[in-house]
Amino acid sequence: MREPILVVNAGSSSLKFSVFETRPDRSLCAGAHGMVEEIDTAPRLQVADAQGRILAARPVAGRGHDGAFAAIHQWFAGDVGGEGGFAGVGHRVVHGGSEFSEPVLIDERVIAALEALVPLAPLHQPHHLAAIRAVAAAAPQVPQVACFDTAFHRTQPALAQAFALPPALTQQGIRRFGFHGLSYEYIASALPELAPECADGRIIVAHLGNGASLCAIAHGRSIATTMGFTALDGLVMGTRPGLLDPGVILYLMQHEGMDAAAIENLLYEQSGLLGVSGLSSDMRTLLASELPGAQQAVDLFVYRIGRELGSLAAALGGLDAIVFTGGIGEHAAPIRARVCRDAGWLGIGLDAAANEAGGPRISPPGSAASAWVIPTDENLVVARHTRRLLDADPPHLRRHHDD
Repeated sequence: MREPILVVNAGSSSLKFSVFETRPDRSLCAGAHGMVEEIDTAPRLQVADAQGRILAARPVAGRGHDGAFAAIHQWFAGDVGGEGGFAGVGHRVVHGGSEFSEPVLIDERVIAALEALVPLAPLHQPHHLAAIRAVAAAAPQVPQVACFDTAFHRTQPALAQAFALPPALTQQGIRRFGFHGLSYEYIASALPELAPECADGRIIVAHLGNGASLCAIAHGRSIATTMGFTALDGLVMGTRPGLLDPGVILYLMQHEGMDAAAIENLLYEQSGLLGVSGLSSDMRTLLASELPGAQQAVDLFVYRIGRELGSLAAALGGLDAIVFTGGIGEHAAPIRARVCRDAGWLGIGLDAAANEAGGPRISPPGSAASAWVIPTDENLVVARHTRRLLDADPPHLRRHHDD
């Protein structure tokens, strides 16, 4: 395989990955993809090729992120014959804070900066750091690149990034960052080919999954988004509540005796679809259930999307198209149908048959605002950035930072 790029998306219990081959023209070709699941209990490697054919499925000896990366490295060297290893490793990193507005080669200074951001993304950042360290321990000669979910939103107007707080706090970096930026960046890059008639217009992308947000995009650039300082704000999510009056937090502290750890657990792990339904955080389970709590959770999910659609359409000054992506956005036709019907006042029409078929266009001809389903590919975005940075700073020419 020519100059392979490994893309890593590390979670708490799994490490997902994709391998991309570099073509002679420096474009990328998707190769194998897979995951090591249950990394702390009974780790198991699963790998498939680009067509979905299973290439490997076996237990992993080592645990944690170290064991997971070692298993991926051993599979690549043994099964693929990639004795030379990876040309580079790209990581999806949720939070880049105020410092990182674009992808960056990882060194000790970058790692220290990412550690400082752990309180802003406690569900994600520690696992990204663990994966970075695992790669460095097993393959210290392989360059690593961090690509940030917050970076795409740095083009937003200053007012869209601001909270109404005293300047002393704003200057410390308390501002709206936004997330899912790698997904939004992919959709913006795909629109010129898939929907050229609206690619340069006023678009709202709905990234709907266990984490969910909306982004207003104009001329390919982020204008506003529903998430803010952390990944808690905005839409109802799998286990996160979305928009919440800060006074609720004060009430829980002052009258329910909850400390910061208990509130963090409530907001990140016990709320959202799971909390409302009392059943599940999985939209498929909720849509199949007749329990009142499940129906209420779905209703609230759709309602909040409708409210935020109106807000982002106002930020854009109108709407030309909506794009659904993410696990729910790509696969839950009933959710797409309800969102489009509720947004009829914005000019969005729905072609029911096209929606059931999964698109890509799910609005009829003549709709004032079109609707689309476009699968996202965050891994490809990470691979592209990694390839670009490595080409700009080739490893054999790179000087050590302490030279």
